[in-house]
Amino acid sequence: MRRVLIIGSGGAGKSTFAARLAGMTGLPLIHLDTLYWRPGWDPTPNDEWRDLVASLVRGPAWIMDGNYGGTLDIRIPAADTIVFLDWSRVLCMWGVIKRRMRSNGPSPSRAVGCPERLTLDFLWWIWTYPARRRPEILRRLGEVSREKTVIVLRRRRELDELVASLRPDDE
Repeated sequence: MRRVLIIGSGGAGKSTFAARLAGMTGLPLIHLDTLYWRPGWDPTPNDEWRDLVASLVRGPAWIMDGNYGGTLDIRIPAADTIVFLDWSRVLCMWGVIKRRMRSNGPSPSRAVGCPERLTLDFLWWIWTYPARRRPEILRRLGEVSREKTVIVLRRRRELDELVASLRPDDE
């Protein structure tokens, strides 16, 4: 496990899990949200974004979290391990609402100049994720499951079990 891609709906806890995993493994952590968004929630232009992601995946080791379906074609082939946090829409909605209620300042997983916000568009994206995004992600993961480690987690308990399995025996 040297190049780990963590994907899932908004509110699934990708960034939290990525930070936890990076702390356990010592692998460099890349939060894509901090790189994609410019101050004021201004997105990086598509050509520039794809070039940046292509350069990031060339690194020898990393943990990278974020969806950005427009670059999965770059990130999936580069990863050796892919973790898909496949939570229910209700759990993801709760995760976003909880994050919004707790947020009171900068976050290492959020771009500078982009305060926490909760928009109807974002909530709609989360709500429709299982029907609109999930099938394509599962299809892509199925295509690479023989050559890569693909982990699809459907319950938080499975995430805790995965973390526990990665801890050294002497802890």
